[in-house]
Amino acid sequence: MSDPTPGVVHALRGRMGRVGVWLGSLGALPAQQERAAVAEIERHGYGAIWFGEGPANREALSHAALLLQASQRMTVATGIASIWARDATAAINGANTLNEGFGERFLLGLGVSHAPAVNSRGHDYARPLTAMRTYLEAIAAGTYHAPAPAEPSPVVIAALGPKMLELARERTAGAHPYFVPPEHTARARAALGPDRLLAPEQVVVLERDPARARELGRRHMALYLMLPNYVNNLHALGYTEQDVSGGGSDRLVDAIVAWGEADRIAERVREHLAAGADHVAVQPYADTEHEALEQLKALAPVLLGL
Repeated sequence: MSDPTPGVVHALRGRMGRVGVWLGSLGALPAQQERAAVAEIERHGYGAIWFGEGPANREALSHAALLLQASQRMTVATGIASIWARDATAAINGANTLNEGFGERFLLGLGVSHAPAVNSRGHDYARPLTAMRTYLEAIAAGTYHAPAPAEPSPVVIAALGPKMLELARERTAGAHPYFVPPEHTARARAALGPDRLLAPEQVVVLERDPARARELGRRHMALYLMLPNYVNNLHALGYTEQDVSGGGSDRLVDAIVAWGEADRIAERVREHLAAGADHVAVQPYADTEHEALEQLKALAPVLLGL
């Protein structure tokens, strides 16, 4: 999609609602169990389900088809599908197929991923911004002759820094920042302007004991603090080398991970919304998938009233 109309973004906001779920770990379940979990999440009232893609995980578009089949009204969104996993034509044609077949409930979230994952596919990660720009230009230039959805398939991109956020504003329906505190959401909204979708991810731990909550938070954060994209973004927000070392300072854990009782977690989601988010994708983190689903069930009455 190039230069999305305000109507497309408005429709996205209406379909997705203000709170959705980011739960890529469901992809580790057998398909039958994953479908049952998605149906349960939908019964709780969440507006969207987000999931990721990696070289050793389910392919994103076929994975989306599983989740669309398991749901009736939720938006299914890739957060993200890697631009290195398929060419631009395959990505947008796949999105069109899913939207035409499932009532325009699919949102194609694209991202440049990270150097280790990209290199493992045999690609060069040297100029990710240029790669994303070229990819989006190819999407905009494409033609599609199969039965099409009523509206163009919307595209958002994973965007943290100013240049990628600028590209999101210029060429897509919006941005899906991951691993960010509310202060990044405010910066992202300023960069995107009012007419683009802003849908940050927020990890949550429904645990009121500070030591236990921070232990789970650090466990979640360990991988991301090894990836330069995220660490550089945290430095740009004012977090120091001490904050990002040793598993993360308490200050950083508390900024990235919303923990405590349901009301405290809801307050963090409100902070993102007040900073300019249209939709917040909450990612419950727990020891088991069952516990994560129980967190979503417990949080739904509080979060879905925001």
